[in-house]
Amino acid sequence: MKKGYWIAMVSITDPEAFKGYVGAFDEAFEKYGGRFLAASGDAQYPEGFPADRTVIVEFPSFADAVACYHSPEYKAALELRRATSTSHLAIVEGL
Repeated sequence: MKKGYWIAMVSITDPEAFKGYVGAFDEAFEKYGGRFLAASGDAQYPEGFPADRTVIVEFPSFADAVACYHSPEYKAALELRRATSTSHLAIVEGL
């Protein structure tokens, strides 16, 4: 089974309120097996738009990655993220 990945580029518009998003996704990630491979740190953006944070989250399968995003467990976290940032998110099947 091929793994699934979230690849997100996030620009934070309300840094103080964004802190509420961090950890709000824990229940969903635990349920669907999400684990961070990269989060913030140094990044270069030779193409596209720069972001405050670039994140890669690995899931056991593409289906798990999609299900996590659409899950009731992630819904509240998603609302927090959308209210405090702009982002570009791709859900990608691994090789």
